[in-house]
Amino acid sequence: RAAMSRIVTLTRHPAPGVATGEERVGRGPKLRCGPVRRESGGGGLNVSRAITSLGGATLALHASGGATGALVEEHLVREGVAQRRLPIAGITRENLAVRERASGELLRFVMPGPTLSEAEWSAALDACVEAAEGGYLVASGSLPPGVPDDVYVRLARALAPRGVRLLLDTSGPALRAAMGGGVHLVKMNYRELDELAGHEQTDREREEGARRVVSAAGAAVVVVTLGPAGVLVVDGDGAVRISAPQVTSPDSAVGAGDSFMGGLALSLDRGLPLVEACTVGVASAAAAMLTPGTEPCRRQQVEGMLEAMGAGAGLLA
Repeated sequence: RAAMSRIVTLTRHPAPGVATGEERVGRGPKLRCGPVRRESGGGGLNVSRAITSLGGATLALHASGGATGALVEEHLVREGVAQRRLPIAGITRENLAVRERASGELLRFVMPGPTLSEAEWSAALDACVEAAEGGYLVASGSLPPGVPDDVYVRLARALAPRGVRLLLDTSGPALRAAMGGGVHLVKMNYRELDELAGHEQTDREREEGARRVVSAAGAAVVVVTLGPAGVLVVDGDGAVRISAPQVTSPDSAVGAGDSFMGGLALSLDRGLPLVEACTVGVASAAAAMLTPGTEPCRRQQVEGMLEAMGAGAGLLA
């Protein structure tokens, strides 16, 4: 296998969270919540946390502003995640998650983030190109206001001369713009693929849609996560479905997709073929469902999931 390099991740729109619980959520003068847990969050940050948990080397680049941004930095330091802050004038947003204990339902309140200036988002592109090494860079998460929809296409083209391929996990207009070409791998869930099509699709239609993206050179690889059904992997060689292991007594599905990207990126960087790397990604996502909040997958549990899938824990060696 290839020597392991440092995997750089980019988070333009961090989303640290406040998590708490309440017996019942409804109308009333006050809802007195339980103990509060604060945690870092945001796509690329969670990918770096997963890579670190699995024993890989990473560098998390993230927009950071105000006291909330400083809290994110402190959390990453405590977890041993190497980072580089990208200063912004605005204040990093903070999200709220409330678990209703009576029903077990998780209510997630996603706040708007600060608007980035052209100088701020352009500096992030430059930082990525400067920091990138090895074969892959992961960009994950939504775009904050002020950032153009095609920014990931611009990033992919800026990385190309250095031989670095972009692995992208985003949604909405940024995902649609990324279909313009240049991005090596695009990961989306089946709902996001349906949004691109404009209607709810059958499994066959989703596979055909992913094939069209690849054949039109919108991306070399399209990975569609299918929830408990696993993932669909499409590249120039065809389509492969990877089944997910059963997860008994899950704690939280938040961040499972980010752990998928962490396991996938680390495995590709170590030289695993695409399907095997995606298998590690599926196991990582399943393992992340056993951890609270946005806490990433843990190596021992990922190895257990790989064994349950019949793949063998050796894929993480």
